[in-house]
Amino acid sequence: MNNTLNLVYDNGRSAGLHGAGRDGHVVVLVHEGVYGAVSGSGFSNRAFLTALARILPYGNLVVVPVLLPQGHPGHDPCWAAEVEGMLADAGAHVLPVRGASLLGTPVDCEALCYLAVRRAAAYLDGGGLLVGCDVPFLAIGSYAPEGVDVLLVPRSTAKLTRPGDQEQIAWEQHGLDAAAERGGRIAAISAHMRDHLVNAYGLPTRAVVDLPNGLLGNEGRTEPAHMLPLPASAEAGFVLAMGRAEASKGFADLLHALRLLANERFPVPHMVLVAGSRSGESNAYQKHLRGLLDRYDLDASLLTRFDPRVRGWLHHPKLRAVVVPSRTEPFGRIPLEAFAAGAGPVVATTAGGLAQTVLDGVTGFSAPPAAPLALALALRRALEVSPVERAQLAKEGARLVAERHDYAATIQGALAECAPWVFQARAGGCG
Repeated sequence: MNNTLNLVYDNGRSAGLHGAGRDGHVVVLVHEGVYGAVSGSGFSNRAFLTALARILPYGNLVVVPVLLPQGHPGHDPCWAAEVEGMLADAGAHVLPVRGASLLGTPVDCEALCYLAVRRAAAYLDGGGLLVGCDVPFLAIGSYAPEGVDVLLVPRSTAKLTRPGDQEQIAWEQHGLDAAAERGGRIAAISAHMRDHLVNAYGLPTRAVVDLPNGLLGNEGRTEPAHMLPLPASAEAGFVLAMGRAEASKGFADLLHALRLLANERFPVPHMVLVAGSRSGESNAYQKHLRGLLDRYDLDASLLTRFDPRVRGWLHHPKLRAVVVPSRTEPFGRIPLEAFAAGAGPVVATTAGGLAQTVLDGVTGFSAPPAAPLALALALRRALEVSPVERAQLAKEGARLVAERHDYAATIQGALAECAPWVFQARAGGCG
């Protein structure tokens, strides 16, 4: 197999070397985050794997990533090399599955779940924990061997982002129900997602385990050694917004807000908007955003190819504000990254999990979702803060990350609840 990582890839026949079953392996299926990232889910998945690599006994982590070849929009050689080193240090077994073409329809994702579970079958002989990271792996409860604990980690749902897609919603419902019926657990990445899983998908509360998203240790606090060059127009000062190019991210609302401020002749620094697509090709929403920029004649740059290094701009001394204008947001990782970097002020809507991190006047400034006028007013407040106020906002943001969003601690707590044998194995010196 022509893999892009240089680890010793396992064919599954050596599963007994470190002990299998409840004394051994935690198998994580992941579609993004090993070879690179084209969304916040990739960053969260990488942090999840990093935390497990630190928590689990040596050799007990098994990762089944969807193989993304070089040249794929989601493949980043530097990112892949860093993850390679981290997993190698943990003695992790890496079992790639060729499933990049199976991330679209429910039928495709069902096939991906079957293939990925089968790929790791030797490590689940007699027990273990099988983790499905994000929506493409919601059906793994139907294929997990008997005696295996199942944990699903959905970072979003179709009912939140595509409420009209009844086929996708029905598939997600079936997968979530199948996991719950076999005694599996579904992780809630925020209080908002807990309510959503229980109320919108009808999951029993006993099946939902709290696993709030967060950051690891010094993640995001250190300025990158090599920062991606800014667009030339942003060198004098800029406002930053970034995420997937889809309507739920609210970028059109942000551009409407900027137009309102321009009409009031309020000076807004250059807007750097990073709206990337998963395929790397221009999509309809990106074309819509480009049309709005041209129509409104805004001082802005639109970047349509996502590069993980744009996160480094959170450390740039010319950054004046970070905006998260989402219409729906299961959690919202960008505010935490901004808090960790000391960036801001952060301006966000109150959509979903954002309301729990961007507290108006405390850690940032907020506005209702899909309300351009309110967003414009919140951005204006952010740009008018004094240096003292800016420092206080940054202090409170850093406090919130430290006290409520230590990802390693929340992952450890979730594992203790849904698979306590993981820590019994560690205490016994397994592996």
